[in-house]
Amino acid sequence: MKKTKMKVLTVIGLILLAGIYYYVKLPAINIHAAGFWTFLLVVIAALAVIYIGKKKLFRKEEIKQSGIAKGLIGLFVLIGVIYLGGTLLSSPIINAKKYQKLLTVEEGDFQTDIKELSFDQIPLLDRESATLLGNRKMGSMVDMVSQFEVDELYSQINYQDKPVRVSPLRYANVIKWFTNQSEGIPAYIRIDMTTQSTELVMLDEGMKYSTSEYFNRNIHRHLRFRYPTYIFGELSFEIDDEGVPYWVAPVKKFNIGLFGGETVGRVVLCNAITGETTDYAIDEVPEWIDHAYDPDLLIQLYDYYGTLKHGFFNSILSQKDCLKTTDGYNYLAIDDDVWVYTGVTSVNEDQSNVGFVLMNQRTMETKFYEVEGATENSAMSSAEGQVQNLHYTATFPLLLNISGEPTYFIALKDDAGLVKKYAMVNVQKYQVVAIGDTVSKCEENYLELMRENGIETDDSAAAKETKTIAGTITRIAQGVVEGDSHFYVMVEGSDEFFDVSVVDFIDIIKYDVGQEVTMEYREGEKTNVVLSLNGEEKNPIEEETEETDNNSGTALQEE
Repeated sequence: MKKTKMKVLTVIGLILLAGIYYYVKLPAINIHAAGFWTFLLVVIAALAVIYIGKKKLFRKEEIKQSGIAKGLIGLFVLIGVIYLGGTLLSSPIINAKKYQKLLTVEEGDFQTDIKELSFDQIPLLDRESATLLGNRKMGSMVDMVSQFEVDELYSQINYQDKPVRVSPLRYANVIKWFTNQSEGIPAYIRIDMTTQSTELVMLDEGMKYSTSEYFNRNIHRHLRFRYPTYIFGELSFEIDDEGVPYWVAPVKKFNIGLFGGETVGRVVLCNAITGETTDYAIDEVPEWIDHAYDPDLLIQLYDYYGTLKHGFFNSILSQKDCLKTTDGYNYLAIDDDVWVYTGVTSVNEDQSNVGFVLMNQRTMETKFYEVEGATENSAMSSAEGQVQNLHYTATFPLLLNISGEPTYFIALKDDAGLVKKYAMVNVQKYQVVAIGDTVSKCEENYLELMRENGIETDDSAAAKETKTIAGTITRIAQGVVEGDSHFYVMVEGSDEFFDVSVVDFIDIIKYDVGQEVTMEYREGEKTNVVLSLNGEEKNPIEEETEETDNNSGTALQEE
């Protein structure tokens, strides 16, 4: 009777231990999941140890004589061999061609695909700066900062056609979780990447499912219990067009052997407030979702494509025709999708790129653009060299189309992590570097530098055409933009506003309603920028000042 009781207690104990292990580690019940095989090995090892200890089979001869002990040890070895063998047979060493074909790469046309962006579409912040702004915003919310902190996710998405970063709040510690978990997390942070405005978005109902929950409402555990066989990738936090928060969970798909050729086969969407989930095939994912594919996965897939063209050993030894991505990436918003941008260089790690790629985070669509030029690191060094006396550091570049020229756009930050200046570096002629306190000033300096260096720009866009208007001033008003005085003029016969900078045209302060004026201007979205006033170009004093000012663009001489 005692023996039977002990056996029952032993079985119950093993089941409890296995359950605790599963509850904590959350392995997918799937032969393609490495965690599943680890789970099996741990369970079998525990059984063997308990059985051998119970039977006191501590000597090698005794273990060999026990059929059950030999069976458990043999099963452990068999599973280990299957796991190691599956790992080897799934690797690029044996399946180089299959890995190389995981990603389909199309040839793209830079002028067609990469349109010129208005300044309100250019993300000016990197993740580090966004994190700084988010933490500062949270620090100003005295009533909430004692209970919550900002999660470190800061997903970059397109929200209502604007690039933003969003991140949920999280419970500050286990005590704060205990006192607040019934209402849930009340808000998330939203940062406009163009204006740098930071909002704490309050919710009508708190988020009950998050990474900072401890038990069944932990988002990882919630998804695991709903989908026990799914192998989830990196979770991202997103909001839909109405601002409702969701967790986006890509489901891994293994295309080569047991563990190789990882892509994404499905996406599970979980409402962060209610916990409701929806399961989508990858080609049916709603268009507002931006993070079906993790950027690191896309980078890895392109590296397989670029290095394995002639097999695995060629990628290690002779490295013929081997290309790889550069040491970093950034994001571009195109047609309401987020695309990962990175340069492509040779595996020899020289200082030049052979082109760059854009990879869609929702569809995995990939385009290669053959644009030879400097690597991102070279461009960052060139930008930092222009402000070396200020010791600013450059962020990883964003690729822009400026008047038809592929251009690196770089934010320059001080030691506190705040963006102080902006730089534009020509991709093909990276000695052409322009610096400005504002994006518009930086672009102005950059266009002037390109003209001085004989770089032909695309002036076909209507926004870049120079037009002329003459007439009587009907209204005039003064304003201050980024520290500079501007006069806004309306002329008889036109409903448009004309922006005249006092810095450029000091004589504008003499004008009043009723006076005649002739202006050359360039059309803008809200106001037209005046280029000459009554035949007068920019003030010579300003032009001379710009030549000696650190804010003006300069061309570096090649050594």
